[in-house]
Amino acid sequence: MTPDLVLVAEDDPDIRDLLTVTLESAGFRAVAAKDGHTAARILTVARPIALITDVRMPALNGMELCQLARRDPASRDTAILMISSHTHMFDIDAGLSSGADRYLPKPLSPRRLVAELRELIAARGLTRD
Repeated sequence: MTPDLVLVAEDDPDIRDLLTVTLESAGFRAVAAKDGHTAARILTVARPIALITDVRMPALNGMELCQLARRDPASRDTAILMISSHTHMFDIDAGLSSGADRYLPKPLSPRRLVAELRELIAARGLTRD
């Protein structure tokens, strides 16, 4: 795992840019993917410490991406935050069941996103060198 690298999988370019800038401002390195297939390739090659993924994306959705990450030994321990504007209990349960560690509602507070990410990294025993 690359200690401070976070992968952002988000199809909306404005949200993707906001997440990337937020993470970089908080001291993380960020790499972005505009769809699930691109994110899956980056996940296996770059081995980020964390993945932030939207639920609804073209090609491969966030839930499928989480399942893929959890099956692959190289990314099994990656911290995963799922983000979505769909916040019904069914959606949240489905996201967590797919392998996400946390499910955050959109719109996102940048401060809360960074706090949740740091807490999750610490809780999973991952380190940032």
